[in-house]
Amino acid sequence: MAKMYPKSRPNRVSNNLVPRDETIKFLLDYSKALSVINYKNVKFEALLN
Repeated sequence: MAKMYPKSRPNRVSNNLVPRDETIKFLLDYSKALSVINYKNVKFEALLN
């Protein structure tokens, strides 16, 4: 099979990535609403809206 990837990779990722405020708010709200219930070695994940 022929190689489909170039030998040199361009650097497309910036080193100064900063998340937007909306992203942080979404992740915090999601983590507050997530509930994990353990029952007889089984995990249930519930999103409480």
